[in-house]
Amino acid sequence: MRLAILTVLSETQECKFSTLRDELKLTDGNLNRHLRVLEEASLLQVVKGYEGRRPTTWLRLTRQGRAALRAEIAALEQLVSRVRNASTAHLNNDAI
Repeated sequence: MRLAILTVLSETQECKFSTLRDELKLTDGNLNRHLRVLEEASLLQVVKGYEGRRPTTWLRLTRQGRAALRAEIAALEQLVSRVRNASTAHLNNDAI
């Protein structure tokens, strides 16, 4: 879920808490817990303020968060490549 949070935040400069919650279909408490962990790791910034008279929380990916997301995607791509290579090798061995 934390990878999904970073991914959604990478698509914009900032995102409202409620928008992210709805996009990922999470409860307030569940999303808050994930955000706290990501914020403590300096991967995102939480900005509280007001939109008109309503309290609002905005979320922004930090430079570290963007770098971490790129690194995670690269690692996942390597894993996918290994699975594909293993599947191809397995299919080739079955054909022999």
